[in-house]
Amino acid sequence: MTPLATPAATLVPPGEAASAAKARATLVAALLGFFVITLDAVVVNVALPTIGHELGAGMTGLQWVVDGYTLVFAALLLSAGGLSDRIGARRAFGSGLLTFVLASIACGLAPNLSTLVAARFVQGAGAAVMMPSSMALVRQAYDDAVKRGHAVAMWAMGGSVAATSGPVVGGLLTQLSWRWIFFINLPIALATLAFLARTPPSPRRAASFDAWGQVTAVLAMGALTFGAIEIGVAGVGAPLVLASLAMFVAAMVGFIALQRHGPHPLIPPSLLAPPNARIAMAVGFTFMVGYFGLPFVMSLYLQQQRGMSPVATGTIFLPMMLVGLVLTPFSAHLMQRFSARVLIVTGLASMVMGLAGIALLPATAPAWLIAVLMMLVGLGGPAVAPPITAVLLSSVPATLAGTAGGVFNTSRQIGGALAVAVFGALLAQSAHFMTGLRISLFLAAGICLATALLAVQLRANAHKSAAVAE
Repeated sequence: MTPLATPAATLVPPGEAASAAKARATLVAALLGFFVITLDAVVVNVALPTIGHELGAGMTGLQWVVDGYTLVFAALLLSAGGLSDRIGARRAFGSGLLTFVLASIACGLAPNLSTLVAARFVQGAGAAVMMPSSMALVRQAYDDAVKRGHAVAMWAMGGSVAATSGPVVGGLLTQLSWRWIFFINLPIALATLAFLARTPPSPRRAASFDAWGQVTAVLAMGALTFGAIEIGVAGVGAPLVLASLAMFVAAMVGFIALQRHGPHPLIPPSLLAPPNARIAMAVGFTFMVGYFGLPFVMSLYLQQQRGMSPVATGTIFLPMMLVGLVLTPFSAHLMQRFSARVLIVTGLASMVMGLAGIALLPATAPAWLIAVLMMLVGLGGPAVAPPITAVLLSSVPATLAGTAGGVFNTSRQIGGALAVAVFGALLAQSAHFMTGLRISLFLAAGICLATALLAVQLRANAHKSAAVAE
């Protein structure tokens, strides 16, 4: 008997199968990388009171545990994309991952607060290199636009899952020891390296580097954050605070001059020429003030003022984070149905109601009510972040898409870092904790409200094209 012929449609050429396997390995490596750098931005909040108790850290020290990571992450993102292009995304990702995991081990072994903060700085540097290179790996692995779109969605889910699970994971691990919130990065990094080893080498290309622009950016961000944190210790008129703010002004003037007249600016002037691009940057910054600042102050409040355990505190945050995880996959559909502008304004308005509502609660309010109001803030995640990213990318030339993404993410991280710095200063300077908490949340609500009014000015043609692009 003649063997039955296998239908041609079911045959997959060996070359295509191998290529698909490498693409999947690349996607998993990039997803795990995005997961772990996002996890470390949120997991530490629930552990702050425990860290403060064991290492003898006050409010200033706890602020630097959070901002040490976020600040360096934000500052180096401006040039990390260029590094990825010069040495190849695969090598850049691997180097960033190795730096990140070694710094994570140092965090977990830190004998004192100074060592912990220094290691958090190094963690932020590794994360800054990993972020753009992980996205570049996905772009290189999928030539087909449709497959690439699905891959990017999967990559983004890594960040969403990390943001959702971070508070609960942080609470559970802190029950063992706060050091485990850093040690957990080691097995994740080993798994990531295993998949990265199956990823093909990345192409390289010449890319300019604005060294002085990067230096002035770091000085400006660092001086502003340091000054804001020191206000909580020494007050607004302290010499060290005034010196820090003066350094910020000088560095910022130098940075702006370099961006306008330098040969290879980190932020090309044409990038911010479209009104929608400027609005998108502002929304990215102010959105993170509320979205990142809330977990910082509420983690301290729930544990220090209400006596909740780290696990119970993480559980309070879970509904807020789950809202983002569940609704994010529907963002593109909602943009097509209602427009990006409507979605962004609605999301910011929801955050205003949630932040102001929590600020108005009495100190004895039930925990379930706090969780419900935090869900309103959580709605801002899927309603604001994906649409404003789409608006930005539709407003700039395709050749500036990578640069735009780096600058946008920098603005987001700076917003989060300043929120922690300013809110911590308000908590430290207030006679009562609840006074500082309420001022912080009302400030965040006011900023979100002002940004919502600004977002109304988004041009209709841009946000419609953004929705179609998604």
